[in-house]
Amino acid sequence: MNINRELLQFYIYKKIIKKKQAEKILEDCERLGVSVRDYMLAKEYTTEARELPVLGEYYCMPYVEIDMLDIDKSLFDLFTFEFMKRYKVIPVSMSMEGKLLIATAKPLDCSSMSAINSQIVSPVDYVLVPPVQIDRYIDSIAAVMSTSAALDDLNTEGDAALFSNQKVQTDDEIVENDVLNNPSVRLVDSIIKEAVPYRASDIHIEPFEKVVKVRYRIDGDLQERAEFPINSYSAICARIKIMAGLNIAERRVPQDGRINMIVGGKEFDFRVSSLPTVFGEKFVIRVLDKTSFKFTRSDLGFTEDENVLIDKMLAKPHGIILLTGPTGCGKSTTLYSFLKEVNTSAVNIVTVEDPVEYIMPGVNQTQVNTKANMTFSAALRSILRQDPDVIMIGEMRDEETAEIAVRAAITGHIVFSTLHTNDATGAITRLEDMGVADYLVADALVGVIAQRLVKRLCPECKKKGKTNAKEMEILGINEPIGIYRPQGCQFCNGTGYKGRIAVHEIMYMNENMRNAVIREKNLEVLRDLAKQNGMVTLWTSCKNLVEKGVTSIQELVTLNVE
Repeated sequence: MNINRELLQFYIYKKIIKKKQAEKILEDCERLGVSVRDYMLAKEYTTEARELPVLGEYYCMPYVEIDMLDIDKSLFDLFTFEFMKRYKVIPVSMSMEGKLLIATAKPLDCSSMSAINSQIVSPVDYVLVPPVQIDRYIDSIAAVMSTSAALDDLNTEGDAALFSNQKVQTDDEIVENDVLNNPSVRLVDSIIKEAVPYRASDIHIEPFEKVVKVRYRIDGDLQERAEFPINSYSAICARIKIMAGLNIAERRVPQDGRINMIVGGKEFDFRVSSLPTVFGEKFVIRVLDKTSFKFTRSDLGFTEDENVLIDKMLAKPHGIILLTGPTGCGKSTTLYSFLKEVNTSAVNIVTVEDPVEYIMPGVNQTQVNTKANMTFSAALRSILRQDPDVIMIGEMRDEETAEIAVRAAITGHIVFSTLHTNDATGAITRLEDMGVADYLVADALVGVIAQRLVKRLCPECKKKGKTNAKEMEILGINEPIGIYRPQGCQFCNGTGYKGRIAVHEIMYMNENMRNAVIREKNLEVLRDLAKQNGMVTLWTSCKNLVEKGVTSIQELVTLNVE
């Protein structure tokens, strides 16, 4: 009996799966050439939090979570970080008798054991630890150690002295070697690289009177990561500007640039924005993972009913499809997913963006350059002479851009774009406020998708309980129901949440809505008509996720829409 079949029998005994599921799992595993563990986790038969203690019992190996271990970091000299990540091992401690304790995520992996034995000669004991915790710990400890070392060097070497006696220089006079071999270089590199294992979407580097603070935005919330003396900041600024291709001598006006870097074998784009403040330039760096961008609608949170409406919109031969919502709600990501669906060899797609976030094969992408007078409206006029079938405009910012976009939609083009409005129906009045006639809006608009991001409850630690009176009032129900609440564990860094999901409000422009746009100017009346035509509001979409256990009632309240 092979190991897969034995393990399945043990899972049945421990009531992880049912007996009738075992044969199908085994058949699929043999056909796909994957292990039972990987298959069951991928197909969500179980979770790591439930499965790992059982696995530890099967292998007669203690199961612990990584925060329960007192890890001796001096033992990291035994293995490289690459070795530990490849074989999913971390040296924990050395006993008085000379026995090494190792945390592993691959119990009884022969290649892992052989590799360890070739590196050390002392006897070894093992404990089982979740693989995601080992990966996160290795990535974070490597970056943290690098950051700490660079900070220590900054404090001891007085890094700012490198620039204190220099006059302001032009770009041609700056020599990159002036800052390449000093602690500021290592600090900036480690701050950027450390953001990746922490799943940060943005890095904030903020100067104050005496210190500079570094904060990461993780799942929508800013979390403080480090601080260092303000007297070191001039070298830090220089390093960031050199990496992002910014003008080092210019400190009075905002600048934008980008950094391309390989982190953990993946290619990342870091969009850099500088802003002059009282105590120096503040930097915000947006983290974009070019290798793991999610293009499918299911990844973006669209339901089956919403997909039916989107299919109708994308099937239209011409017209405007708008994405609305606040900054950072994922509008551009959703637009890219739509572009990927319509991107075929028979279609000419041209975009104008500020800036281009992701490179898409087969799509002609143009970046706004205001210094060269390459604005959205100027680019759009040129695009219309490029025989496009599909046009994507990063954002409708002014009357001229909106007017050209509407005209393009009426004359046979599909146009995708974004607006900053609170809800879907607000896009109608916003277009009219920008000077687009109501009859043109009615004729050109195919549909509007309002979007927000809410935090996903951590699947490993979320806890189900009955709603109390206040929660029933919020949900608008009369009888208690079971909902999940955040708890916090090692899998989610103690926050109770892991990742985010989009909620949507889709207004499809049928004949009733087109007629209403022309005759009705009251936004509330238009909103009521959209609901009567089947529009599910953002509030209702989020409420559905609360009832399904995907997000929490706290996220519904903070959504701040009715």
